[in-house]
Amino acid sequence: MNKRVELKNHQQEIFNFRLRLFISIGFALLLLGILLGRFVYLQAMRHGYYQTLAEKNRISVMPIVPNRGLILDRNGVVMAHNFSGYTLEITPSKVANLAATIDDLAKLVDIEPRDRKRFKKLQAESHNFETLMIRSRLSDEEVARFAAQQYRFPGVEIKARLFRDYPYSDKTAHLLGYIGRINQTDEDRLEENNADANYRGTDYIGKTGLEQYYENELHGTTGIEQVEVDSAGRAVRILSRTPPVSGNTLILSIDAKLQDIAEQAFGDYRGALVAIDPANGEVLAFVSRPGYDPSLFVDGIDADSWKELNDSPDHPLNNRVLRGQYPSGSTIKPFMALAGLFYNMRSPTQTISDPGFYTLPGSSHHYRDWKKGGHGSVDMFKSIVVSCDTYYYGLAVELGIDRIFSFLSGFGFGKKTGIDLEGETSGLLPSQEWKQKRFKQKWYAGDTVSVGIGQGYSLVTPLQLASATATLANGGIGYRPHLVREVKNSSTNEIHKLENKAAFDIKLDPANFDLIKRAMQAVTQPGGTAAQASAGAPYTIAGKTGTAQVVAMKQGEKYDASKMDERHRDHAWFIAFAPVDKPKIAVVVLVENGGHGGGTAAPIARKVMDYYLLGKIPVAPKTTTPAASGVPEVEVD
Repeated sequence: MNKRVELKNHQQEIFNFRLRLFISIGFALLLLGILLGRFVYLQAMRHGYYQTLAEKNRISVMPIVPNRGLILDRNGVVMAHNFSGYTLEITPSKVANLAATIDDLAKLVDIEPRDRKRFKKLQAESHNFETLMIRSRLSDEEVARFAAQQYRFPGVEIKARLFRDYPYSDKTAHLLGYIGRINQTDEDRLEENNADANYRGTDYIGKTGLEQYYENELHGTTGIEQVEVDSAGRAVRILSRTPPVSGNTLILSIDAKLQDIAEQAFGDYRGALVAIDPANGEVLAFVSRPGYDPSLFVDGIDADSWKELNDSPDHPLNNRVLRGQYPSGSTIKPFMALAGLFYNMRSPTQTISDPGFYTLPGSSHHYRDWKKGGHGSVDMFKSIVVSCDTYYYGLAVELGIDRIFSFLSGFGFGKKTGIDLEGETSGLLPSQEWKQKRFKQKWYAGDTVSVGIGQGYSLVTPLQLASATATLANGGIGYRPHLVREVKNSSTNEIHKLENKAAFDIKLDPANFDLIKRAMQAVTQPGGTAAQASAGAPYTIAGKTGTAQVVAMKQGEKYDASKMDERHRDHAWFIAFAPVDKPKIAVVVLVENGGHGGGTAAPIARKVMDYYLLGKIPVAPKTTTPAASGVPEVEVD
């Protein structure tokens, strides 16, 4: 059997081998080229970028929160400052069982139900990775107990923080406001203003009052610390440090002692008081009663405290000075008298006969005076002294609402004063245009009658009335009310005094102002509606009482405070300035449901003026409520 023998082609095999070898070498060279190119790209072209990343892995940049600026009164008394303390904080994302952890912590540190509720509120408002406070202001003993057991609580730590303190508590709450945790709204606003970088590491920001208005001055500048860390994130050494710059110090025009005396003078009454220096617009006292404890909001208010404040019939969160709107009552009469003189609708000697009521021409409706039987013959001087309603009913109708609106606008009625606080309301100075827009109705002469005595549609804020009173006392020159008089730079200690420029100058005959001032001075003398206001005073006082209706009375119905619910009684006003010839202080007092201004509001103003002008400390008042004795109040306006 023949076998078939196959001969190999050695030349072809060698060729194939060499081809495969060249391909392999080429592929290897290609890979080597790619690797070399990538190496060159990373080491040469991208060197700076990756060096920065490496530095970031090695260096931790930590913000240093600045100390918040102080707030002092005009005499250097501290009204807001900082103190250091310890907080117990939890990062929820690092805790497996949050509820169990808090229960275990409560065995070491006192954690009350309100702390738990506040923590839940913060948790709902924050990101899960943020550190949240469960307890603040820990004692040294509590810090030691937790430190010994800290290994058992991953995600829980103790931090040293600065806390804001308000020594006068509720007495300055509406003035100073408070700081609170930065929320999403705050973050958005900071980003819009390109200020978010300066708030890195900062948890708190001004929420209301001066804390909010002067946030840029009080916050300061955040510092930076570069720290070298190891692979475990532990700090090894500090590489560089840019120290923070503390916030500036605000020096107020407020007199803290005067503020305290004004608060005490109110006793149990609700209301508002504003004292202004007529010569420059500096606010000397700013009282809204009742107040609230601002420290409740600093760490985040718990639900129960929030409900208690919101549901209180006394409305402690309402800034009555800034936002309270009330009928001005007879305190508007001096300004109405000036309007009558300005438009030549009345002369100082011109008299009317007051039968105890006013009848609108063409109508049978009687608008009664507060005094039954009237005041007889009344000129302008007497109209202010005895507060004759009938005189001002007729004057208002003769002037007409357009003139009244134009003149009173000049004194700032119906406008914001521009004080250095957020949230001010403008009151209401009605006009024909306003009524048509608001009610789709035309203006009637009967509407004007009520405006003439500060009732009807017209509304004022205590601050607005105080500004107008200061302008009257200053002969028509008015200043923007302001609370901060100086700012002290924390770095240089240089003091920047804020300018006091006249906001407006009402050009009236000085003799007209003198007439009204003399009449207002007579208001506080025997025969006037506030005769006791200046009793025994070694200085002269000009004033005007006012009563603002809360519940409208029916025709012919007589006001009897003893038969009314306390909150339905009239509000009491008193405006004043002293000394009359060269006023140093203008005071406006509103006592809610206080009845007659001469009986409740004027004594409060007197105590404030006595202290400011004489340094006299008043005796603490008896706690009482309006008409508590059940005796009907004398109806005097």
